[in-house]
Amino acid sequence: MPICNVLDDAAAIITTALARTSLRPAVASFFDASTASVTHVLHDPMSRTAMIVDPVMDFDAASGRISRRSIDLVIDHVTTHHLSVEWIIDTHVHADHLSAATVLRERLGGRIGIGRAVLDVQASLGRLFGMAPTAGKDFDRLFDEGNTFPLGGIACMALHVPGHTPADMAFVVGDTVLTGDTLFMPDFGTARADFPGGDAAQLFRSSRRLLSLPADTRLLHCHDYPPAARGEAAWVSTVAEQRAGNVHVRDGVAETDFVAMRMARDATLATPTLMLASIQVNMQAGRLPEPTADGRRYLQLPIDAL
Repeated sequence: MPICNVLDDAAAIITTALARTSLRPAVASFFDASTASVTHVLHDPMSRTAMIVDPVMDFDAASGRISRRSIDLVIDHVTTHHLSVEWIIDTHVHADHLSAATVLRERLGGRIGIGRAVLDVQASLGRLFGMAPTAGKDFDRLFDEGNTFPLGGIACMALHVPGHTPADMAFVVGDTVLTGDTLFMPDFGTARADFPGGDAAQLFRSSRRLLSLPADTRLLHCHDYPPAARGEAAWVSTVAEQRAGNVHVRDGVAETDFVAMRMARDATLATPTLMLASIQVNMQAGRLPEPTADGRRYLQLPIDAL
């Protein structure tokens, strides 16, 4: 489907939802300060059908320990509000936290989804860890650009927004868009574009593509790194707010200026602490390595790989 038609269809979903309260998802968000990550739980108030997006599994790299704090917060919310989980979605293969998708599917049901370009990530980065490509078998749905699907009575659509990584997706859910790691809060700007397969020019175009949606569209971001002037974490904005005030991609910023800024800024950023652990787990939908003969699970730490 041509890009313009996909955006027209996404805008139509949002415009309809903005006009009809019954098509607006209810949202609960859970911020993990240790990774600056946000897990969102959206549900259709009529059917109580739910979607969990970018779920966090707590992992302490120093001790190698996994805890259930973030997982239990989501499970408690779902059970307390009598929700039926239909979708568990990662917007991309995160490099800063381990995904809880497989654990949550085991506990709550639902189908795990991610963008189809995860296959490219598996093929290119799987070699770092001696992992054979799995053809996406850990995922129940590989989303392509323009795919539509329901959340109860709310129409949803997948949008391919590469740049941060080749596999990034955004998801329209009624009047709301989950931006993944493309856009952050206006006072922080955009995601880095120096990971394997990242591209600053693509990131600019993906960001501006999202900002071409209706002005009242609610945007949910999956990270926040609050500047000192703001203090507290936040993860909700609108297209209008982003177009007026995003420090990187507001109206009037040229692609060439953005690319120069992004490349210079990215050159100063450290590798995320959990990158090597996260990639090998998240490209398999949050599935941990199988136990070895001693009954323990081991993550690999390639030397001089990045």
